[in-house]
Amino acid sequence: MDYKTLGLVAGIEIHQQLDTAEKLFCHCPTTLREIPEHNGEFFRYLRATVSEMGGIDRAALEEMKDHRKFQYYTYDTTCLVENDEEPPAPINDEALAICLTIGKMFGMTPVPQVHIMRKLVIDGSNTSGFQRTALVAFNGALPDGGQIETICLEEEAAQRVKDEVFSLDRLGIPLIEITTSPCLHTPEDVQKVAEYIGMVLRSTGTVKRGLGTIRQDVNISIANGARVEIKGVQELDLIAEVVRREVQRQQNLLAIRDELRSRGASVSHGGEDVTDLFRNTKSAVLKKAKKIRALSLKGFAGLIGREIQPERRLGSEMSDYAKKCGVGGIFHTDELPAYGVTEEEVADLRSHISAEEHDCVILVSGANEKQAMCAIAQVILRAKIAISDKPVPEETRKMLETGSTAYMRPLPGAERMYPETDVLPVLIDDARWASVTVPELLTAKAERFVQAFAIERNYALQLAASEKLPLFDRAVQEGIKPKLAAFTLLSTITELRRDGVDTRKITDAAYLGTLHAVDKGQAAKEAIPEIFRSIAAGNSFEEALRKIAPSVSREELETIVRKIIAERSDFIAQKGKAALGPLMGVVMAEVRGSVDGKIVSEILKKEIDAATSSKVT
Repeated sequence: MDYKTLGLVAGIEIHQQLDTAEKLFCHCPTTLREIPEHNGEFFRYLRATVSEMGGIDRAALEEMKDHRKFQYYTYDTTCLVENDEEPPAPINDEALAICLTIGKMFGMTPVPQVHIMRKLVIDGSNTSGFQRTALVAFNGALPDGGQIETICLEEEAAQRVKDEVFSLDRLGIPLIEITTSPCLHTPEDVQKVAEYIGMVLRSTGTVKRGLGTIRQDVNISIANGARVEIKGVQELDLIAEVVRREVQRQQNLLAIRDELRSRGASVSHGGEDVTDLFRNTKSAVLKKAKKIRALSLKGFAGLIGREIQPERRLGSEMSDYAKKCGVGGIFHTDELPAYGVTEEEVADLRSHISAEEHDCVILVSGANEKQAMCAIAQVILRAKIAISDKPVPEETRKMLETGSTAYMRPLPGAERMYPETDVLPVLIDDARWASVTVPELLTAKAERFVQAFAIERNYALQLAASEKLPLFDRAVQEGIKPKLAAFTLLSTITELRRDGVDTRKITDAAYLGTLHAVDKGQAAKEAIPEIFRSIAAGNSFEEALRKIAPSVSREELETIVRKIIAERSDFIAQKGKAALGPLMGVVMAEVRGSVDGKIVSEILKKEIDAATSSKVT
């Protein structure tokens, strides 16, 4: 697909947690807790506030359609600032220093004063109803000519436990937001830039690692489409697929609009109360509903059920809009009879509201009249968008597991931001900016490993990006051979983890001790996995070394090899010298890695040659 011809324009926002000792506006640690550990909870309702401009942000208004009660878990590592019951402390200077470092790495210009702003958020993820954020630097460069527009420092949101329940352990962790300009024109471009920015962030050694510590929001539009922000892409490998699927969605919405117009499609107002029609229904959803409303969409038949993304249809979009009112979703006649609704009930429904064959009927069920009316109004809104001049609405969407997306809320407007009056601004003068030092990029570090240690480039790149890099540096400083140290960290530990070994129990001291034992000849390098397994099982390093790596003399080794060869004489006669590889594994298992593989190979080859030559004779 020629994405440039389609007019694809994309940008990306990277949100990365910073590895600071304290949170951004309080002195609590940035430690994530186990949810069952919480020692308290409280409840809160959130409301949108009028901005200084006199309006209410449209995204906040959307969140207010459903009156929700939020529950928050507290811990002994959270405080009244997270509860929004105490004013914030001054901004964390350690976090600000990290942002300045990253800004300098991109060649950006710092702001003279860092002012804190409040960003209206009432989805429950912030107890205060807003998120504090601050612009730190602007106008940076990417390697291929793209632009970093801004770097902001903001507080992380609370993590959702389920539904309307949130945990406050994550709230307030310093978060850097890096925003590019809309300078990207293919899905691969977007993923490549995300990879590069992630590499720069990891190069500082001051960002948190692990699932959920970095998130990508992608902004996408095509010609005649609209800018859409897709939030929460955590898997780097899915970014290109997310872009491809959003392009597909916008193309299909434009095509559906054209077909609707060719049919003369129209959208009526209000819908009709059809609760009595389903008094005796077998549909579990409709049976428990207090109020059911139906809407006939003229000329929409077959298009509500048309796929616009894998596993997503136009009806899915309408359902997402309706869910903002608290309903579970919608039914429509492109998919009925189904879900307990019979063919006779569908026929009665069409007759009751005078829907013709080319019309699609939407059903919504609510707990009361207000909820049902709200949901049908949302469906009407989305149906009108589908036949409008702009059938792709500007909106914020969430990524689903496969890379498709679902509607969250409209894009926020200017009313979303207003000044924070509880935190003083911070001056960034020339002296402070000049004192900021720039660390070595991981790519440059990897190249240095290739040149200095003759480590394979693939291993060098993995090593440079590994959170165990400081341990590797320490091992090399202590005289361990670089290749052995790198292979053990990147390959041996990974293989053990895949085998179910709890490698977290292998301390840095045990890792270094094992490599020193190999270096001194106290154990063969082949014994390293077994030593680590023993340590992970609860043995000390000394115990593991005694149990796994007992000394085997050359004479004892020769006896073991001769015994194995005698037991497998037929195999050797068949394979000849090709038996060396298979028998290496047998011998190494017998001596449990306590002898260097080179010595085993030397003796085994000698004995195999002797055995095969005697057969010839």
